Amino acid sequence: MKSSNNWETIIGLEVHAQIISESKLFSGASTNFGSEPNTQVSLVDAAMPGMLPVINKDCVEQAIKTGLGLNAQINKRSIFDRKNYFYPDLPQGYQISQFTQPIVGKGSIQIDLKDGTSKKIGITRLHLEQDAGKSVHDVEPSKSYIDLNRSGIALMEIVSEPDIRSAEEAQEYVKKLRSILRYIGTCDGNMEEGSLRCDVNISVRKKDEELGTRAEIKNVNSIKSIGQAIDYEFKRQTEIINSGGKIDQETRLFDEKKGETRSMRSKEEAHDYRYFPDPDLPPLEIEDEWIKKIKKNLPELPDVKKENLMNQYKISSYDAAILVSDKNNAEFFDKIIAKNKKRNPKNVANWIIGELFALLNKNNLEIKSSPIKAEDLGELIDYIEDQTISGKIAKNVFEEMFKTKKKAKDIIEKQGLKQITDTGAIETLIDKVLENNKDKVDEYKSGKEKLFGYFVGQVMQETKGTANPGIVNDILKKKLAK
Repeated sequence: MKSSNNWETIIGLEVHAQIISESKLFSGASTNFGSEPNTQVSLVDAAMPGMLPVINKDCVEQAIKTGLGLNAQINKRSIFDRKNYFYPDLPQGYQISQFTQPIVGKGSIQIDLKDGTSKKIGITRLHLEQDAGKSVHDVEPSKSYIDLNRSGIALMEIVSEPDIRSAEEAQEYVKKLRSILRYIGTCDGNMEEGSLRCDVNISVRKKDEELGTRAEIKNVNSIKSIGQAIDYEFKRQTEIINSGGKIDQETRLFDEKKGETRSMRSKEEAHDYRYFPDPDLPPLEIEDEWIKKIKKNLPELPDVKKENLMNQYKISSYDAAILVSDKNNAEFFDKIIAKNKKRNPKNVANWIIGELFALLNKNNLEIKSSPIKAEDLGELIDYIEDQTISGKIAKNVFEEMFKTKKKAKDIIEKQGLKQITDTGAIETLIDKVLENNKDKVDEYKSGKEKLFGYFVGQVMQETKGTANPGIVNDILKKKLAK
């Protein structure tokens, strides 16, 4: 929902991205997801007396990489602070985070919208922090359990400027951010596993007026939910103000089942985190040479990849944006083109974005789990381009490939689907059809030109769809013109 009746939404997002690393931010414990509860917990993670944190260099490098991917300023000096609050799954009673001096400063990313326009969204900061553990409430009705496997895992909190104005923009921002993180390999972006989570800050105002009072919606964990939560909040806040009420500054939760937000705590109950520099960790000093080395080794990012696809293969902006939106999509396309440089890039893009994505979505699969591999789709496209089969038959072959994982060649040969291109054989079939439909031939010649499609259909029926449509059309036109 965008602006309505002169109302405008002001949205800023705080995205928590779990860093890909073999060990945690301040300990050597493993970060593998899905292990048995409390099996990946060091003495540091459990906050045992006398245990001191030691910074993980790989996690720092991942944060710098991400900052560079966001066109952001890398701060050569940053400080770790203690963020003090009590929660059962936070064994230290504080979280080691960054507050006044984060590792990454201002940056920006560009998003593409459905109407064909683009927009730049500012990044305020990226700071490093350790994750808390997890409270489990569904094992027994009267007890809660604590799993500290997640405790101490490195997080990047990426804070946007309040530049977002609609649910669509928010969703595209998170998609683009997740895409960048996956391209550079700093976060897997799996929202269903909790490795990417989003806090939505939203307020409403009449256009050109002062900013309104914001509400913060915590831990929204899917792209769809981000859109639903924003739309619900826009409606809730505008209705309250229109009826003479005031918006409370508060923290809210989004209920996915009901599609609505509900109050969690008001500003009067908000935490006073009492930040202060962590005495166990010295300031983090980063040298220019290290930043330059990381920048030199960055992979091709989505925006650059998009421009290259458009320039090199003359693919439309829309198609290129879809292909680069996910690293796996782009790699799938590249594999097909790399195998045979003569393949038409537009045809390849159409088959991926159209037929393949349709079946993947229908079966709730991602492209990396596709039953049809890139080389197999490439071969099917070759059979269309060299006229071994028609485009219509190719779609049937494609569906069979998806179901059975068989190669196009085997399906075509077994079912006798090779296209008939012999003009003599096709002419003989056309003569037969015209002879059997003399009355319709007379009707056609008297002005009923729509019957042309009928004749084409009869020929295709005789050949079970394997006659080359172009040749059929050409010969039919000449025959009927006599």
